[in-house]
Amino acid sequence: MPDLTPEQREKRQKALASPTAAKVIKAMARAQVRVFRLTDGRIGSQWRIGAGFRKPVPTLLLDHVGRKSGTAYTTPLLYLADGPDLVVVGSQGGLPKDPQWVANLVARPETTVHLRGERARPVRARVAGPDERAALWPRLVELYADFETYQATTDRVIPVVVLEPR
Repeated sequence: MPDLTPEQREKRQKALASPTAAKVIKAMARAQVRVFRLTDGRIGSQWRIGAGFRKPVPTLLLDHVGRKSGTAYTTPLLYLADGPDLVVVGSQGGLPKDPQWVANLVARPETTVHLRGERARPVRARVAGPDERAALWPRLVELYADFETYQATTDRVIPVVVLEPR
């Protein structure tokens, strides 16, 4: 884990809790989804921010349905290809709560993802158990080093979700 001082951790948590940060993140996600769909992933399928600046990370679009509202959502996420599976991380930048898409997938695990040049790949989502998460986590941090900072920022165990083909 990165060595964040208590002051650095507190500063990061405070910045993440800002209403402005949430609005910016949501606006960027909506824009990425729109551009990804318009270009069939030619633009928007690589994350080039933070640790992804020097080492771009593949991005997919995850469809999910609100477990309470029934509203359809699409969320852009970084992913790791693990054989036929795709692995995504519920980091939410290190915020104290899991992103809503995690609970939505637990409630309705049958869904679809969109990859560059491929629309609506059917998958079944499941949260990785502790042993599987421990095996995947170093590979995820190698893929995108900022995941380690996110985990150091929060007290929760960041969920790792495996998307299996169906």
